[in-house]
Amino acid sequence: MEGVLGIFREVDSTVAAIEDSTRRRFGPMTVYMAAPDHEIESAIPSRESVVRRYTLTGGLLGASFGYWIAIWTSRYWPLVVGGKAVASWIPYTIIAFELMVLIGGLSSVAGLFIAARLPRITTTVGYDPRFTGGEYGVWVETAPEQAREVEAAFRRAGAVEVRSE
Repeated sequence: MEGVLGIFREVDSTVAAIEDSTRRRFGPMTVYMAAPDHEIESAIPSRESVVRRYTLTGGLLGASFGYWIAIWTSRYWPLVVGGKAVASWIPYTIIAFELMVLIGGLSSVAGLFIAARLPRITTTVGYDPRFTGGEYGVWVETAPEQAREVEAAFRRAGAVEVRSE
């Protein structure tokens, strides 16, 4: 994976580099910063998260399983009381709700790990230890023939250091 890394000291120059890279469609981008910054986060093009689909699927499966296990248990070991139905959905709603929350929450965590590709076994390309100390980094994955153009764009935006990797 080849690309260009730009190291910035100011938020404004980092935002300018991100917006310029997005406008020119250089390639996939990774931004490094020590702490979240709302200006940088609003400049990064984002997609809708897929974690909500994991949550919905897990919640629906959990509720279905909650109803199924309660009805199966009452059919397998019937307890006839006062002529009431053996399997009644009203009291089983509590069990279904609890399993919906449990399985939905666990699938949200699993979806987060899957979407974020965690844990990462390999080292991250473009990372520099200075990013934990307050400087910002923008890594753009580009083809070798486009690297010069990305380097020039980072320098115009105010990068302290630009290097191809």
